[in-house]
Amino acid sequence: MSSSLLTDKLRARIGETRVYIAPEPIGKPAFRYFAQAIGDHNPLYTDDQFARDHGYSGVIAPPTLVCETNQYANLVRESSGYAGHAWDLEIPGTRLLRGGNEYTFHQPVQSEDVLTVTWSIVDMAERTSSKGVPMVIVTSQAQYHNQSGDLLVTNIETLIYQSRGGAS
Repeated sequence: MSSSLLTDKLRARIGETRVYIAPEPIGKPAFRYFAQAIGDHNPLYTDDQFARDHGYSGVIAPPTLVCETNQYANLVRESSGYAGHAWDLEIPGTRLLRGGNEYTFHQPVQSEDVLTVTWSIVDMAERTSSKGVPMVIVTSQAQYHNQSGDLLVTNIETLIYQSRGGAS
């Protein structure tokens, strides 16, 4: 029988929280660049008058832009070049797979919004895949607030640490 991937040391990290405060407002250029990059030509993201005609005070952010770590965290690049939020969980003998994200958009992000993002590890569970491969499922939540404390977005992220050793 193999040993558990989910150790007491890892379990102790459930509830761990990190808070990031953006160094400046998210800004109109970010809206335009992101919309261009994803090929979304919705004028709500680039045309103030169009956005006002549709009930907004001005342009709004493409929905998942706010969830990109570089929009709010001023982090140093790690050795792989990644400059985003990470939990740095060490689970020997595993590979990290992204399990997905579940977004809830509570209200549009405005160009003048300064983001405060609170990440928390909400759960960890050990499972076995359908092929008998041991894995640890990590669920974390990020809540994105503006400078007034209004909740903008909730992001539930699932990470899977799958054993490189195969089936147990």
